[in-house]
Parts: sequence; C-alpha cells; structure tokens
Amino acid sequence: MTQITTNIKSIRDIMRKDAGVDGDAQRISQMVWMLFLKIFADKEEEWELTVEGYQSPIPDRLKWDSWASDDEGLTGDALMELINNDLFPTLKELNIQSPQANIIRSVFEDTYNYMKNGTLFRQVINIINKIDFNNSKDRHVFNDLYETILKELQSAGSSGEYYTPRAVTQFMVDMVNPQLGETILDMASGTGGFLTCSIEHVRKQVNTPQERDVLQKSIRGIEKKPLPHLLCTTNLMLHGFDLPAVRRDNMLTMPYSDWSKKDRVDIILMNPPFGGTEEDGTENNFPQKFRTKETADLFLALIIKLLKDGGRCAVVLPDGTLFGEGVKTRIKEELLTKCNLHTIVRLPNGVFNPYTGIKTNLLFLEKGTPTKEIWYYEHPYPEGQKSYNKSKPIKIKEFDKEKAWWNKRKENELAWKVSIDEIAKRGYNLDIKNPNIIEENKVYSSQEVIKSLEVSLSESLNLLNEIKTHVANE
Repeated sequence: MTQITTNIKSIRDIMRKDAGVDGDAQRISQMVWMLFLKIFADKEEEWELTVEGYQSPIPDRLKWDSWASDDEGLTGDALMELINNDLFPTLKELNIQSPQANIIRSVFEDTYNYMKNGTLFRQVINIINKIDFNNSKDRHVFNDLYETILKELQSAGSSGEYYTPRAVTQFMVDMVNPQLGETILDMASGTGGFLTCSIEHVRKQVNTPQERDVLQKSIRGIEKKPLPHLLCTTNLMLHGFDLPAVRRDNMLTMPYSDWSKKDRVDIILMNPPFGGTEEDGTENNFPQKFRTKETADLFLALIIKLLKDGGRCAVVLPDGTLFGEGVKTRIKEELLTKCNLHTIVRLPNGVFNPYTGIKTNLLFLEKGTPTKEIWYYEHPYPEGQKSYNKSKPIKIKEFDKEKAWWNKRKENELAWKVSIDEIAKRGYNLDIKNPNIIEENKVYSSQEVIKSLEVSLSESLNLLNEIKTHVANE
C-alpha cells in the first residue's frame, strides 16, 4: 500500500467520526473540494513562475497557505468560522473576471462543507498537505487512486446515471482515435472518464508547449449536477489541465434551433443518462418530431446536430433505443439519413453492474454520409465467465478481438452486417440479434415476448381468415 493510499484511508476514517458527514456521497464531495483547493494552490505556485503577471482570484486571507498549510495553524471553532462564514461565501461569489475565478465559482456554486468538527477538519487538512501535486510521482499515484474514489460513489445509478467502466471508455476512445487539434465534447461528462481517456490518447501526439496549449483548448465537458461537475473538474486538473473547460449546465435546455455551425465539434464521446426523464418543458426545446422526455433520445438528436460534417461519435445506448418506436424511430431515421452508423457493438448483461443490469450497446458513427449498412459485433463474456460484477469487471483486453477485426471486417460467429434496406423494412428497429448463434435456454425480455406474441397473433389471424374464406367458398 502506497503512502498516498494510506493517507486517503486515514481521511475516510477521520470523516466517519464527524457528525456532519452522512454517507459516501457527502464524504466524497467533502474530500474532493478540499483536494481541489490543495491542487489549485499547487497549480498557483506553478503559474506564478510560468505565467507573466499572474494574479490569484483568491483573497490572500483565504489562500491555502494562509489558513491550511501550517500543521499547527487554525483549528477548532475558529477554523470552522473561517470555512463557513468567509471561505465559502467568498468563493461562491468571486467577481474577478478571470478563467481561474470562473472555475472556482463553478466548483463552489453548489458545493457544501459538511464537516462540523474543526479539530477533525484540521486533521484532514494536515493529511492532504502531505500530497504534493506538483510532484509528478505523487500526482501519478493519486491519479490512479482517484479512479477508485470515483467508483465508490454509491449514489450512481439513482436517476439513470451509470458511470462508464474504464475498459468501455478506453475502447470507445481508441476506436474513434481523436487527433491533436480536433475538438472533443462530452455533453454529460459525469466525473470525466471520456475526457481524461481522450487526453491520455491525444497527449501521445504532443511534443511542444504550443501543442500542449492546443490540447488544453480542445477538450470540452458539460455536466449539470454539482458533485459530478466538481469531480470532473478536479479529475482534469489531476491530468495536467490548468483551466478545465467543464461547464456546469444542461445542454438540453437550450433551443435546438439556436445551435449553429460555430457550435459544432469534431468528436463526441458520451454515455448519456438513460432511463431517466427531463423536467417538464425541456422537450419543447426540440422540433416536434423529436419531442420526448427520455434523456438519451434527446441527446442522440443533439449529437446529430452538433457533429461537424466528417465528425465522429461513439455513444453508449440501451437496447430500448434500438427497438423503440415513435419518437425513437424518427430519431433513428434522422441518424441513418445524416450519419453513417457503421458499427454497433452489442455488450452482454452486467457490464454496468452493480448500477444496472440493462443491456447496452456502443454506437459508432460519422456525420455527413447516409448509412448504407451497419456492422454488428457481439461482445462475448470471457471464457468461463457468465456475467460481470464488482470483483470481475469488463477489462480492456477483452476488446482485442474487436480491435483486430475493426479494419479487416468479415462476417464470423460474432460479427454480421445488415443493409439499410433491411433496416428500413424493419421500421428502423436496430435490435438485430446475432444470426450466427443458436441460443439455448434464452431468457427473453418483456419487449421481445410482446413482439413475439404480436407476430404469432397476426399469423394466427391470417390463417383464420384464410380458413374462413375457404369455408365460405365451399
């Protein structure tokens, strides 16, 4: 166990003693805003040396060094007085117009101090001070540990939000293959998994300070909820971003017609919340044919709108989007007309355990040319495994088969293709099962049972009518 791992465990143990911190979500939020301030303080040390004329947006009395860095400094009631009645009110309403001030304001706008015991608070600060975020070794170790902090967010999945497994995120980024200079957007960025994976992918192409600046300006995230926004902003700073462009917002609340060419991007990578619904009236921002309260459907319509011609996208969607009718059908028809939906990777049950057992799919598309055919790839479980769980999650190595097949596509027991004519005949139902697998003891979904009964009933009625006609003619 590394020293940083030990430090984080100690912070958890201390926070559990505080009467104000109730549950994992509050503990993580408390820990991360404190870490954010320490990371920001370490960044400011760097900026003072590298940015000519740099001025901190934080008043001197509230800088980390003024109240936190001395192990024997402010504690008890005096410390809590500073935090609750000075630090938070000031940071929530910073009026200095600088990128740094905007980031601090957006982070603290809906963030709260849950700790009540100033002595315990001081103990946490003293442990955080042991981590040097300007030290590349410390930063690297903590960055790995941060992934485990994100996984512990037990409230995930409570409203259609499922944090994407790292292996799935990595595979999607690898296949989209973002290049330096391309704008990359996640419209529901959560804790920043797609953005940080993209940073790591593109950073291999960076060789000069100018190219570093290009990368920093190309990554964009939007997140409407305060805790994931805080986590995402901190995550990007841990990945070396000085000014993370992560906006606290809901893109679905802006009228569809207001998005213009200047808003379009090269790449969209995302896992939109599915199964959840938007507030009343949100759907009215969209054209009549796309109006629905289903969040994933609205985001899919927006993806089509916001991609540049030639732009690429990889998105996680549930089976319900594939076979759904009504608005879902109209959005899919729009998608297949304006984009080349070239690949659907069908994931097995349990990929998003323990948050949800909903079956999901990875859709890969390119804007600008209509779809002529769709390739499907059925992702299998590892040999000897029948599901995924917390101790046996999906791993990036499992996608080696897809990667080997990707550029030399041939039909096999896991891959098949379907023409656009066939899809149109199916009413744009994209829920097409693997024709190369004979499934034994299959458990059918309610939707599949209903569809099967409808087909069987229709065939029975046709047969009955034929018999009636035959009898009448005798």
